[in-house]
Amino acid sequence: MNINTNNNWKKDRIESAHRGENPMIMVKMKSGFAAIGDTQFLPGYCVLLPSKKFGSLEELDFKQRSDYLLDMSLIGEAILKVCEPRRVNYSIYGNTDAYLHAHVFPRYNWEPEERIPYPVWQYSAEKWSNPEYQYSQETHGELKGKLSKEIHELMEKAY
Repeated sequence: MNINTNNNWKKDRIESAHRGENPMIMVKMKSGFAAIGDTQFLPGYCVLLPSKKFGSLEELDFKQRSDYLLDMSLIGEAILKVCEPRRVNYSIYGNTDAYLHAHVFPRYNWEPEERIPYPVWQYSAEKWSNPEYQYSQETHGELKGKLSKEIHELMEKAY
């Protein structure tokens, strides 16, 4: 599937993950799916999708919350090991896509100094939409594979 020409999976990222049609999915986790981000201007950016659409973290029972937050941290740890950023930022908003999902962003020393103290969302729209940074298997497939492998190894230790 060419993700640049057939984006039907984007209409429902979770359901397409269950059907095996979401090309961004790296790993099925206890609480949902680890996916590589659509844009990679910060290499290694990932998203944790829940196994079903919840409106917020508070809709999950305590065990589900624990599983979700552990899975989110496993993605972050994999990013640290594979990409070697200076840190990882975690964010859960649900404002644009009104269902629970967590963004896991690596932050790098090479980022412009004026960007470092601010959330990634304050990067210019050009960074988010520039075709140069959009995920492609050719450019980012190796990174996706390394992250997938590391997440699998961490899950074996954690579960």
